[in-house]
Amino acid sequence: MKADHPMAGHSVARYPVERVRLALRIGEITLGDISLRMSVDNRHFLQRPAAQAPYAGDAVADGHLARSQPVEAPLPRLSWVAGYLRYVPSQYMRHYIDLDMGWEGYQAKFSSKSRQTMRRKVRKFADASGGTIDWRTYRTPEELETFRSLAREVSLLTYQERLLNAGLPDDDAFAERAARLAAADQVRAYLLFLDGEPVAYLYCPARDSALLYAYLGYHPKAAALSPGTVLQWLVLESLFQEGRFRYFDFAPGDSPHKALFGSDHQLCADVYYLRRRPRPLSLGLSHAAATLGSDAVSAALSRIGLKQSLKRFLRRGGSGRPMERNREVIKK
Repeated sequence: MKADHPMAGHSVARYPVERVRLALRIGEITLGDISLRMSVDNRHFLQRPAAQAPYAGDAVADGHLARSQPVEAPLPRLSWVAGYLRYVPSQYMRHYIDLDMGWEGYQAKFSSKSRQTMRRKVRKFADASGGTIDWRTYRTPEELETFRSLAREVSLLTYQERLLNAGLPDDDAFAERAARLAAADQVRAYLLFLDGEPVAYLYCPARDSALLYAYLGYHPKAAALSPGTVLQWLVLESLFQEGRFRYFDFAPGDSPHKALFGSDHQLCADVYYLRRRPRPLSLGLSHAAATLGSDAVSAALSRIGLKQSLKRFLRRGGSGRPMERNREVIKK
């Protein structure tokens, strides 16, 4: 990312201290986690300079974490940097849309075939809905309560909810955070309906001038109508028209959905600077070993042709998006 990016900038060296959890997984199945107490740079990735070691005093307790740190090239998983063990458990493409390009300009990024496919899916859903698509936007605290109640009906059916505990949250902390964001006009939530029932939801909190793709899920009975894709297209058209936000950020992680809809992308990494102390070093190295083991299992399943079958089995019954990697996008 270029240093003169319109959202780029520096901030003071003091960061909030958080209890950070690193998930221990085998593929998409979470087995447990480890906990570290660290100072955390939660600035939006479009506000960050290139990767650098913490300033003096940044790292407290177990160390310092830079979430979604822009990098010019992939980083080694483990290395010594400025007296810290730099641990990089995940690196990923972060897709986003510059909403200043306008709706017509955005559509022009798609091939004619892709535009026709998108319009055909929208028409197909409209035909199934009796000619008019019923979808709604929620932004006030009162509206968010309605959204959460209806969206939870859909989330309960997704594989992320059933197997990964990563559906739309249903706890008081999330409800309070959503209400606080809504009171500050810092959230948008959307529902798509079919025959009067919700079949897809999208929840997007905001940070600065970026609206963040946080939770998307759809009802399995409507899968043939591509409800997630249809809702995404309708939401983007409305955001271009609204003009409230500068960016739509698809959050960490690469996927065909994000690559299709994104207009730009940036390679990012979660960078842990672990202090030279027994506890953070042992926990960090243990997590690195577990991650390597998970990668080996994944590679073995790919070689024998079972990885995609296993993923389809896990995802049977609905769709949403795993959120463990993306926790920073829903904090304020």
